[in-house]
Amino acid sequence: MPQFKDYLQLHFIVLIWGFTAILGLLIDLPSVELVFYRTLLAVPFLALVIYAKRRSFKVSTRDLAQVLGTGVLIAAHWILFFGSAKVSTASVCLAGMTTGSLWTSFLEPIFFKRKINVYEIILGLVIVFGLYIIFQFEVDHILGLSMAIVSAFLAALFNVINGKLVAKHDHFVITFYEMIGANLGIVLFFPFYAYWMTSGQGLQLWASPTDWVYILILSGVCTVYAYSIGVKLMKKFTPYAVNLTVNLEPVYGIILAFLIFGEKEKMTLGFYAGTMVILLAVLTYPVLKKYFGHLKAKRTLRRQGI
Repeated sequence: MPQFKDYLQLHFIVLIWGFTAILGLLIDLPSVELVFYRTLLAVPFLALVIYAKRRSFKVSTRDLAQVLGTGVLIAAHWILFFGSAKVSTASVCLAGMTTGSLWTSFLEPIFFKRKINVYEIILGLVIVFGLYIIFQFEVDHILGLSMAIVSAFLAALFNVINGKLVAKHDHFVITFYEMIGANLGIVLFFPFYAYWMTSGQGLQLWASPTDWVYILILSGVCTVYAYSIGVKLMKKFTPYAVNLTVNLEPVYGIILAFLIFGEKEKMTLGFYAGTMVILLAVLTYPVLKKYFGHLKAKRTLRRQGI
């Protein structure tokens, strides 16, 4: 069972993740090239951490293929995530990411072979309602919000997969190979991307000194530390609980974005109303989980005649 310090650590990680959308806006590189450098630099950082902790790099061939494939999903998630922020705003991007809990409520029962909890589906639908409100008032940002929603689905998918992998392997080792898979996936994507998606400009791999500072922060703090610890916490929290807590990412991110970018990040009242609906679902989850957990325990005791 997670302890109070685990909840604090999870929220601190979510705060860092909320800052990643802001870093994406501060970095001038397009999202594909940005994620390429993020994953490329994360690999040696993680290798040093694993070596310093004297952990084994050994992973079975079957698990290695799964971890590398998960890395490709992570790369696609990050590309859409940063792309969403760049075509809209950090706030819109983070709001779209809150659909992760809805996707997880469908994916987790499939991967872990458990029954679907009705209240998880209901909370997911409440989140969809919150997004509907945002869509009504933020018509100009539909593309960015749609990209963020797809990104959230991919995040839910690889979080559920990591929930199984972390039971067998060290979280830093998992992240190390996932970053390799993510980087290789982007390299293989480069020819298609350069020819069809750059308007003839080709790859933009030149980064300014300021960009390099932000990229190093993104790789070292937001990836090596935050992502690895996030994977570790999967041992103590269910994927659904993690994704639901991640729904607080827009709150932290929107506040940080407004403090950094000012009026550029100021949204309509409808946006904030929809975000509040989503947060209501987030805060309701632990209460419902505890309530239905007690009911289940009582039914079990009755069956046992206690």
